[in-house]
Amino acid sequence: MPRWGLFLAPWAVLGLCLVPRLTRPDWGPRADADFSPPANLRIERDLTYARYGNREMHLDLYRPAQVSRALLPTVIVIRGGGFQHGDSKGFGFVAARLAQAGFATACIQYRTSGEARFPAPIQDAKAAVRWVRANAATYRLDPDAIGAIGGSAGAYLATFLATTSVVAEFEGTGGNAGESSRIGAAVAMATAGDFVDLSSYPREVHEVLDAFLDVPRERMVDARRAASPVTYVTQTSAPLLLIHSDADPSVPIAQARLLQRRYTDAGADAELLTVNGGPHDPWNYERWFPDLMTRSIAFLQSRLDPHHRQASTPTR
Repeated sequence: MPRWGLFLAPWAVLGLCLVPRLTRPDWGPRADADFSPPANLRIERDLTYARYGNREMHLDLYRPAQVSRALLPTVIVIRGGGFQHGDSKGFGFVAARLAQAGFATACIQYRTSGEARFPAPIQDAKAAVRWVRANAATYRLDPDAIGAIGGSAGAYLATFLATTSVVAEFEGTGGNAGESSRIGAAVAMATAGDFVDLSSYPREVHEVLDAFLDVPRERMVDARRAASPVTYVTQTSAPLLLIHSDADPSVPIAQARLLQRRYTDAGADAELLTVNGGPHDPWNYERWFPDLMTRSIAFLQSRLDPHHRQASTPTR
């Protein structure tokens, strides 16, 4: 298994942790256990949102079953898994919860590190945003109200969506080039923020990051900076809700605090919700899932609401 799987990977998904497995606390029942979509949702599976030659990228689109004349705000949902798992199914339980709250949710597949390295998965996430805009009329989606939510590796991608709307090199060639990849808000659960200074990470991350970036040693500092979301924070970065455990052994909470500070310094909107004593991936457990989704839904609703968008548009 590529060494990147040791980083940003939810323990229960990959069976990995940075302490002996037998000492890991029992966090209780899994929120995603035996997930079955609620009957009050419409789900269209394996829609093609991007193409790279013969390679098709798929998403599952969740919408409330009750048809409304109103256009639906849409959230790109991005699973975690250390860039070893990038399917459109693993975060179905998150996509379904948000759809029950009135969103359309596009639960996306993205290329993993076994297939493509940085910045390929970022390009996939941006292609998904462009697909939503290009197909908004077909599915009654609001092209002006698009957000993102992700956990761990997925949070890292959601953060890149929030901070790089004007960085052309991350757009990729997946399709719908005439559409914007800008989003209006993002929720990032356990995201990394900075790779230039690795002092707050466990030492295993140094090797992991070398493998993920796969560049010669003399180019490593520049590559780490290019792969760091904090590099791209500006006043126009999309509002960001950071959710992070203060006991996270894989991605220290210092990363979330750094991102929030960079947002504040830039005059952008960022909030930090701290999970006290939780694991790297608290959203995966019933103990935390309901509250984290409630907070995420409230944040996305407020930031994607047209009245809030108009009031918060920065002046130039």
